[in-house]
Amino acid sequence: MPQGAGGRLSYAVTVPADPAPSLDAARALLRERFGYPDFRPGQTEAVRAILEGRDTLVVLPTGGGKSLCYQVPALLLDGLTVVISPLISLMKDQVDALAARGLPATFINSTLSPAESSERMARVLAGDVKLLYLAPERFDVGSMAERLRTLGVRLLAIDEAHCISEWGHDFRPSYLRVKDVRERLGAPPTVALTATATPEVREDIARQLALRDPVLVLTGFDRTNLSYHVIAAKNDATKDATLIDLLRERSGDGVAIVYASTRRTVERIATMLQHARLKAVAYHAGLDDGHRAEVQDAFMTERVRVIVATNAFGMGIDKPNVRLVVHHAMPGTLEAYYQEAGRAGRDRQPATAILLHAFPDRFMHEFFIKGALPEREVIAAVYDACRRLADAEGLVSSPAVEIAAAARGKVSDREAESALRILARAGALAVADASRTQAYVRLIATTARIKAELPESAHGMELALLRSLWRRSRGAVEDGIVADLDALPPGLGGAPGAMALLDALQARQMLVWRRLGEGITLHDPARALDAWPVDWEVLERRRRGELRKLEMMQKYAYTDQCRRAFVLRYFGDKAARPTCDGCDNCLRQPLAASEAAPVKGTRVRRQRTPAADRGKAAAAVATPLSRDEIATLDALKAVRARLAREEEVPAYVIFPDRTLREMVTSRPRTLTALANLHGVGPTRLDRFGAAFLEVLTAE
Repeated sequence: MPQGAGGRLSYAVTVPADPAPSLDAARALLRERFGYPDFRPGQTEAVRAILEGRDTLVVLPTGGGKSLCYQVPALLLDGLTVVISPLISLMKDQVDALAARGLPATFINSTLSPAESSERMARVLAGDVKLLYLAPERFDVGSMAERLRTLGVRLLAIDEAHCISEWGHDFRPSYLRVKDVRERLGAPPTVALTATATPEVREDIARQLALRDPVLVLTGFDRTNLSYHVIAAKNDATKDATLIDLLRERSGDGVAIVYASTRRTVERIATMLQHARLKAVAYHAGLDDGHRAEVQDAFMTERVRVIVATNAFGMGIDKPNVRLVVHHAMPGTLEAYYQEAGRAGRDRQPATAILLHAFPDRFMHEFFIKGALPEREVIAAVYDACRRLADAEGLVSSPAVEIAAAARGKVSDREAESALRILARAGALAVADASRTQAYVRLIATTARIKAELPESAHGMELALLRSLWRRSRGAVEDGIVADLDALPPGLGGAPGAMALLDALQARQMLVWRRLGEGITLHDPARALDAWPVDWEVLERRRRGELRKLEMMQKYAYTDQCRRAFVLRYFGDKAARPTCDGCDNCLRQPLAASEAAPVKGTRVRRQRTPAADRGKAAAAVATPLSRDEIATLDALKAVRARLAREEEVPAYVIFPDRTLREMVTSRPRTLTALANLHGVGPTRLDRFGAAFLEVLTAE
């Protein structure tokens, strides 16, 4: 089955006789710097393949330790490892955790000032950093890829790789350009990592990235420590009352995440929980960077026990002791539900995922799918409206809402916005950004004429501009493109310098260009829609695929069979069995919704919840602690919270809950004994061990 450039997945690995660095060296580093005795299932295979220089696709469940698969090799390999991650919060968490272990890692993203970004980039170029975390959009402007290529990138890691696939549940345009980024970096060995990928998505990831004979590491999707429940609810008021009961029952049991569908709903639920005297905060993409950082820090350091977040916004919260995840509304796909539910129980201790479900939940998702992937007739109506509204230069000054109103037939504002994006990708029009200098450029000279009339010695800048436009458009500049002049290489003098060069080239009849004003510009209003390369087949396939995913999510909510098996079969996991001991259907202990709706300032009637009804799953819970042991555990957590504040890192970076519990039960009296516990490596021991021993040795 192995195939080269096509990206098909290979299930057989030929191991060199003497790979270097060795897997033994990787295990030694894991023990010394991370404090773990050995790799988990799947990690060994992934690390081995990466050390051999193989392209690798890693599919491990949430909490399965995907990041270690590239972090350990990155520290062993010579050169730089670039990690493309879509989540600012996750970047910070991972870099904080690595820095706490004294490991050379950093990130560059929009939360940093220009001076901070420059300082970090200088450290990277000086060779002082082994792991550099970047968002995919960081490569859309400037010359980041080219600068890193000159340095030499030894490994490219792509987190949340399902975003690359057209079938992925978190479709993100910048991820579609990662293949080009990889080529610009010099095509280094690449590892793509995700927790949610059906067989179709796995094949598509490999194809989109053009992975070379990639090794597939797939351990299975079963999170045996999670129990799955669905609670049928009539409306939001019933969901609210049930949510309050669930959280009150677990007020002393770890922390909880509540997912909601919109920012407005997130804010409403967080306020409702606060009125119910539950410490809760709201977290969504609409918060400014400072507020979002404060909210996340409060949750990570456990100053609040509940965080309410949009399920469409990838939080990237890497917190081990989440005991409960509640979905206030049904997600649109099982991929999204599995990943978000999987944020519970990352410490492998028992945890619960609960879906509060009402049939109308699906209507919102159908509305979003229709708006994001409009039908051909809608796109045609929007294009015709633009042609009627355009002036003699092809400029449409009307916003999307007015275009929707002018379109024949019933077209929503959301459908109009999506249709404009689709038309822009096909080259039919350009949507100018007022914050940037954008221009329409069409090359009219042949390559032979350019070589003959523009010698390198006299026209180096003009040629550099043409090469940049050609490379960024992959040759499409011959048909006409919209170029962001602010995003060209800095050596061209920015937008003013680029415009002077364009004027000179236009005077020599090498190209034609014009600056775009704010608004929408039709490239050729006379051309019919069918003349533009809109991929109608892909659009229709994506629409059908999203609707199928929604239908499967609905079936999960209504099934009376094993929910765990339903999820495993969906992901193609052969470990699916007819029954389990960790879902409401198999335990025969369905949870009922609370009837009393919460009202500001009133108490809600309590309802029996799964805390006392986990059946066989309760056997997995650790032995209960005595009263004295609980007091010791609280004292250790207080020390951890203080150190986390001082170090400005999440609490689990100091020590996870599992380690604190082992301290209580084993009661080590020396640093040597403390070093033998789970998760205690040399760096943590040196920096934090004495503070915890002071509590453990107190009489």
